[in-house]
Amino acid sequence: MLAAENTTPSVLYGLYDVLYSVGAVFADMTEGAPGPESMDVKIVSQDGRPFRCASNVLVEPQAAMSAIEEADAVVVCDMYSPISKAPTGEYPEIAAWLRGMHERGALVASVCAGALVLAEAGLLDGRDAAVHWAYGELFAQNYPLVRVQKNCVLCLAAEADGIVTAGGVTSWQELALYLTATFCGHRQACETAKIHLLAGHEDGQLPFAAMNRRVNTSDLVVSECQLWLAENFTLPNPVQAMAARTGLNGRTLSRRFGAATGRSPIEYVQGLRIEEAKRILENNSTPAEDIGALVGYEDPASFRRIFRREVGLSPAAYRKKFAPLRTFAEGRAWGPDRSSR
Repeated sequence: MLAAENTTPSVLYGLYDVLYSVGAVFADMTEGAPGPESMDVKIVSQDGRPFRCASNVLVEPQAAMSAIEEADAVVVCDMYSPISKAPTGEYPEIAAWLRGMHERGALVASVCAGALVLAEAGLLDGRDAAVHWAYGELFAQNYPLVRVQKNCVLCLAAEADGIVTAGGVTSWQELALYLTATFCGHRQACETAKIHLLAGHEDGQLPFAAMNRRVNTSDLVVSECQLWLAENFTLPNPVQAMAARTGLNGRTLSRRFGAATGRSPIEYVQGLRIEEAKRILENNSTPAEDIGALVGYEDPASFRRIFRREVGLSPAAYRKKFAPLRTFAEGRAWGPDRSSR
């Protein structure tokens, strides 16, 4: 397991804890005596020295990556990177090591933004990959040879080539079970899932994704359009109204808008509308057909179709998925706005 200063500790230690427990803990929990550990798991870093990773959590690697010449699998844990800038040229030694390990037969996997490191190493070129939904545009702009599967939690499309990618941060759980099943068998994967209460993200990433609303700064006309749309996306024909405000013809505006934002104007409007619909579904019980009208859709069927396409769930299913969070917030006995502490 490869870690660095920008590694998320929940991924590093969550994955380490689960993999280290394989074979040992289930027997202890059911028979009263631990079984033999099934995996030899090591945390490595570029130089092997202790360091503090994200959230100021201490990491004490067991080896420098150069000391590891062979492994069944190498996992690049989440390495946080801003969505506005690709880590071009930031991992030359790590990239070379990963290529070498892959060439020597190791399965190379990544979690969340760890896919950026694999992309820097060229290991994702021409392949499907999963990455956290927030990095979709960055990949499209900087790693066009990578086919990002935006709704995928665990991508096995390049498994035969020795590459596996896990999408969001908590998708390390799917990766942990995959690695356990692959190297230790189905029975131990089931036992591990039972011990740690691990379940899948069956709905994919789309229900969790949010629209990138960064205002473009390179094209003043587009940035003004983005600001105007943020306040007027519910109007009838907002794209036509926006074009009239700019004085540009539709084709020119669409080209400039797409170049600046990665979306066509109508896709951008639909994104804003769906984000608002999601907010309403999360916060109250307004009927879905009324929500469509509130965010700018005259036809309820069109709203439901577009919502499912963008979110991967129907409006009703989306509301149900996030309903427990609303219940928790409304029912808590302690909190900053409660007198009983």
